[in-house]
Amino acid sequence: MGKPTGFLEFERLEEGYLPVQDRVKNYKEFVLHLSDDDAKVQGARCMDCGIPFCMSGCPINNIIPDWNDLVYKQDWKRAIEVLHSTNNFPEFTGRICPAPCEAACTLNINDDAVGIKSIEHAIIDKAWENGWVQPKVPAQKTGKKVAVVGSGPAGMAAAQQLARVGHSVVLLEKNDRIGGLLRYGIPDFKFDKSHIDRRMEQMRAEGVEFRVNQNVGENVSADALLKEFDAVILAGGAEQPRDLLIPGRELTGIHFAMDFLTQQNKVVAGDTIPDQIKATGKHVVVIGGGDTGSDCVGTSNRQGAASVSQFEIMPQPPEQEDRALTWPNWPIKLRTSSSHEEGCERDWAVVTKRFEGENGQVKKLVAARVEWKDGKMSEIPGSEFEMPAERVFLAMGFVSPAQKLLDAFGVEKDARGNAKATTDGAGCYATSKAKVFAAGDVRRGQSLVVWAIREGRQCAREVDAFLTGSSTLPR
Repeated sequence: MGKPTGFLEFERLEEGYLPVQDRVKNYKEFVLHLSDDDAKVQGARCMDCGIPFCMSGCPINNIIPDWNDLVYKQDWKRAIEVLHSTNNFPEFTGRICPAPCEAACTLNINDDAVGIKSIEHAIIDKAWENGWVQPKVPAQKTGKKVAVVGSGPAGMAAAQQLARVGHSVVLLEKNDRIGGLLRYGIPDFKFDKSHIDRRMEQMRAEGVEFRVNQNVGENVSADALLKEFDAVILAGGAEQPRDLLIPGRELTGIHFAMDFLTQQNKVVAGDTIPDQIKATGKHVVVIGGGDTGSDCVGTSNRQGAASVSQFEIMPQPPEQEDRALTWPNWPIKLRTSSSHEEGCERDWAVVTKRFEGENGQVKKLVAARVEWKDGKMSEIPGSEFEMPAERVFLAMGFVSPAQKLLDAFGVEKDARGNAKATTDGAGCYATSKAKVFAAGDVRRGQSLVVWAIREGRQCAREVDAFLTGSSTLPR
């Protein structure tokens, strides 16, 4: 694929960023996609490797070598056609996917992987610029009605696929705007919400109806949906955050990460939030070392925090993975995000023991260092320390989807509280309740946007087959 000797001739090119001092002044995207020439060079590096492990590393099995080759040949229109054949929303994944495809790239065995994510980003941006992204309106309607509960990437993907084969689809969202985690969980500086709005316009033209402020189990009855629709897809997120139940947790100033991030996203969208959670002028501590914690770091810096620190309970990972051991799987290694580069003190193998405050307001935390042996954690004697903490954001992952949604439909749950449904064999994505299917984080637990899109697409095929007896949608 690409140029036969390209991987020997060209180095990996990274996408550019706006300078830190400029980007922290606002909430606008700051990643600069590759120029046409740079994208061509990256496409040229794609090897004719025989077995494209990048495709198996990608949850939606993007046909990566083909569109790399097309970009090398500068056939951008054909490249977006190939990209859209597997991925409904490449502008989502091209911005916020961690790119497991690059970890699986054959070139990554002993060199820098092809910049697959940057090529994807460049393809879809060019497609929008040239008007190549158009609605795919079905030739005829089936007469079947489907409700999709949850408008994140899983729900949007399922809704679009089903609308394109002629079903009447209603996408229900409990919040006041469509998009789920994309809208209110991911900061605007990583993902501008105009990308959602643009896809909504396309989906409306394809026949999808959007209903907001529809909280199933509260102001919307599950029984009413089952009566109105021929099938229902549950596509909500893993919404229940993991708490930190230690002394002082009741103090003011300690918040779940999503509460903090959601409020700021709403403010950027033009809403007024009384008593907004703000980091301005405060000593901030983020507990949890993942992407959500990183988003809290970036948001705190933009709000003008006095200092930002981030704790992770696990040991610091190596700066470089042992590729011979980990490839083509996703490696555990030190990852520094753009938010970290904007200003953050990071620390590993730290456990928070208690919060302390004054007049009901958190002022500091007491922590200790830990060591791990045989998968077990133990506190290092004499390692206890304290530090200022006027805002604490808990970003330790999510334990389950909203139980009231699953209880409203009476679906069987797995051991982790997710909707129980398989992804292979007969009855894929079907729950224990007749006509009710589940896809995305509500079924698999907290995961990536790219996994949500995959499950939404696959679930749509199963629902289409359930309604009509067969399906032409891709698996």
